[in-house]
This record gives sequence, structure tokens and C-alpha cells, in this order.
Amino acid sequence: MDLIVCMKRVPDSAAKIKVAADGKSIEQAGVDHVISPYDEIALERAIQIKEEQGGTVTVMCLGTSDATKEIRQALAMGADKAVLIKDGGGSRGPLGIARALADAIKERPHDAVLFGRQSIDADNSAVGVIVARLLDLPCATLVTKLDMADGKANVHRESEGGTEVIEVALPAVFTAQRGLAEPRYPAIKGIMMAKKKPIEELDAPEPAGTLSLDALTPPADRTGGRIVGEGPEAVGELVRLLRQEAKVL
Repeated sequence: MDLIVCMKRVPDSAAKIKVAADGKSIEQAGVDHVISPYDEIALERAIQIKEEQGGTVTVMCLGTSDATKEIRQALAMGADKAVLIKDGGGSRGPLGIARALADAIKERPHDAVLFGRQSIDADNSAVGVIVARLLDLPCATLVTKLDMADGKANVHRESEGGTEVIEVALPAVFTAQRGLAEPRYPAIKGIMMAKKKPIEELDAPEPAGTLSLDALTPPADRTGGRIVGEGPEAVGELVRLLRQEAKVL
């Protein structure tokens, strides 16, 4: 199986994010970066499939040279090859990102392409689906179980109120939901081997269009809570406040 996993370098969700002085970016000082967690889940399942059936796992990342650290983490986990599509850091929209990835994917063998359901910074949940469309491949999103055999994939995907079970012909694109796999911690041997593995570098194509970011604004500080009473006697006053002041009822 030739599996490609597209991953993104994102700020750690545990980091305290501040708006930089330019008002259009985040302050990078003291902010750690990681593989976007849903992408890491997709990577883990791809590695598991390789271990079960043989083949290769290639990680692919669109970003600046700073992403090398996260790419080497993916190699340490068990990926075999890595591709960095070097981008100048401009504000590409989902379509621009997808086009750059699709151009690189179509040039190499792929039985399946895996993404996380979304990156935790942009949260648009669009890139994997657009790549599938550009490559004219079937796509299953929000995947919680994925097995491959005989040119087909058996997929469980999350849907409102339940789980869909579908069969998809390969090659195909999948986006991983939490529960698909539990990412492993790289072993010392994997970390040492990852340092020696080459990272193929490609130049990202010029985007047909870019997004213009006008400003970033931190959320407003939360106001203090109010205690309106205790026990059943407070219910009436609570309902009144929710209806008349908060206007949520």
C-alpha cells in the first residue's frame, strides 16, 4: 500500500496565544508548534496499515522550512518518506493549499491519501475534500474506523446521531476523526533514524489568489458569574434572568 498523509504544522493548543504587534499574526515567542492533532491521528492509522499490509507511508507538508521539526517527528513515528512543499508563508485559502498538495500527490503513487478532519488553527475542514475533488477521487470524511483490502476500504464515519458504514474503492481520500487511532510516542530508535532520513523539498506553485487578513482580535474577557440563590427557590429568578437579561430563552 502506498499511503500519503498530509499534515500541517500548527501552534500547540496548550500554548497561550497573543496577537503580535502588527495586529495580523500571533506572537511566536514562546509558542511551541506541533503536528495538527487530527493529522497525527491520520498518520498513526496509516502507519498501522503499513505495518499490517506492508507498503510505504509518505508525509507531505505545505509550509516554511520551520516545519522540518514536525516532519521529522512524523518520520520518527514510522513514516518512510517526507515531502516539504516550501511556501513563503503567504495567506493561501483552502483552495490554494489544496491545489499545491494535489499537484504534488498526483506525481507519486497513492492507494490512499489521509488528512485530519481539520487543522486546529484554521478549522475550515475543507482541504481534504477539495484535494479529493481536484484528484477526482472518492472521499470519506470524519472517519472513525478504516480498513483496506483487495482494492477497497471499509469505512466507519461519524454522522449526526450515529455511524455510517460504507465501502469505498481505492484510491480514495479520507479525513480522520478522533477515535480512528491513538498516536504513538516515537521510540528512541525511530528518533535517531528520522534524523538520517532525507526530506524531499518542492517549491509551492504561485497561488492563483490569496486571502487578505485585516486583523486578529483576542476574545473579550469573561465577566464574573452571579449567584442568584440556592436550591429550587432560585429557579424562578434564574429563568427570569435568562429570559430578560441574557435573552437566551
